[in-house]
Amino acid sequence: MIRHLNPDTLSKNPAFTQAVVVEAPATMVYIGGQNAVLPDGSIAGSTLAEQTVQVLRNVRAAVEAAGGTVDDIIKWTIYVVDGQSFEEGFAAFMGEWGQRPNPPAITGVKVVALANPQFLVEIEAIAAITP
Repeated sequence: MIRHLNPDTLSKNPAFTQAVVVEAPATMVYIGGQNAVLPDGSIAGSTLAEQTVQVLRNVRAAVEAAGGTVDDIIKWTIYVVDGQSFEEGFAAFMGEWGQRPNPPAITGVKVVALANPQFLVEIEAIAAITP
């Protein structure tokens, strides 16, 4: 069972949930930081928006390989290179992800750089797949 918590003592935002509780039985999937890398190793896009779309496609592929869907994602951690617009990335994120009735918990972090100087965004996720 998965419960999304937005207690009255915390602010409410339709884009994320303040806390998510996972109770057994669930298969937990921890998806490592994904970048805008295509299967052939090339980098998709040179803008934050373009890269965000590809990163989300890579996260989707990882969660589906584990037997889940994007609706099973309960936590996002999003790393954006300093100097990039969170707003541009968020708009691309919402365009690809869409509005959900129970959005995951989310953390956004500005970083100086990522593993490759061409990467503008990296996203890791946690999914809880229930039977």
